[in-house]
Amino acid sequence: FRKFEIVRKVQEGGGVCSFYLAPHDKKALPPFEPGQYLTFRLNIPGQPKPVIRCYSLSDGPRGDYFRVSIKKVPPPRDKPDLPPGLSSSFFHDQLNEGDILDVKAPSGGFRIDMAKHNPVVLIGGGIGITPVLSMLNAVTSAGLSREVWFFLGVRNRKEHVFKDHLIKIALDHPNVRLHVCYSDPDEADRHGVDYHHPERVSIDLFKRLLPSNNYDFYFCGPPPMMNSLAEGLQSWNVPETAIHYEAFGPATVKKVKAAQPAPLPGAAAPKVTFVKSGKTVDWAGSAGSLLELAEANGVAIDFGCRAGNCGTCLTAIREGNVRYVTEPGDKPEAGSCLACVSVPEGDIALNA
Repeated sequence: FRKFEIVRKVQEGGGVCSFYLAPHDKKALPPFEPGQYLTFRLNIPGQPKPVIRCYSLSDGPRGDYFRVSIKKVPPPRDKPDLPPGLSSSFFHDQLNEGDILDVKAPSGGFRIDMAKHNPVVLIGGGIGITPVLSMLNAVTSAGLSREVWFFLGVRNRKEHVFKDHLIKIALDHPNVRLHVCYSDPDEADRHGVDYHHPERVSIDLFKRLLPSNNYDFYFCGPPPMMNSLAEGLQSWNVPETAIHYEAFGPATVKKVKAAQPAPLPGAAAPKVTFVKSGKTVDWAGSAGSLLELAEANGVAIDFGCRAGNCGTCLTAIREGNVRYVTEPGDKPEAGSCLACVSVPEGDIALNA
């Protein structure tokens, strides 16, 4: 981790705030590829130990700052008495310009190849706009004529972040085609002015608008959108190599569960031993990842992104082997695993 200073804090509307970060030691910024994220180690008051969280960079590479744009996560709609998001509230309510943060260098496998010139479709759902906005800004700042279709899906104008910026990019760059979808527009929202389509971003919409499916698709958003697009693109015969996405938390967890079938009837379920906790439990496909199995059985394993990216859930393997159901950002050395995206291959013992 390296010390970064918050040099600007900008309210973007829609509950989103952008934080501009510069190295506290005034040395050069490490490079990154558009679409990647930063990992933060946050010392949040009242927490017994630092909290690790990942946030996507929301701007293209610049010489003097990194930018992350963070939405304050409210309590769940069906459980309004629960507290809002821990780390997002910390950023919004307690951090200000001049504060210092511990930040890891950019990483992550969700990135656009700036050396290519093939046409791309960039799709953001809600705050999932951030990594694809980084890609869009990078392509347009480089002056490339690469064909770009940019789709944004939000409920209505109240959640429409970076609206003026996107409109300006579309006006200034004829190679960029902007399409904004409002799934629940208010009466005051103007069709054709504030948004283009009174519907969700979907494969059906792509089929109506895109000349073909011969694009690289990059998308990030809430779990229902992620799963719908991933399945829909495959059914539209888009090659797997042309489908790229960033999935934090539930979207990845759902994939973990779907990717590993339960043991066949009559077959013995693998046994997972948590050595430090003194617990041995059976694993079945419905258990999800090893991290989820640990949580369900009262075994504490630290985590950050739940997507195999931040490395917080790195756990030593005492015996046995794992299989990754989602390729991790940086695969750990033999003898360790990222518990959030791994499942056991037979009996296994973890140092947890």
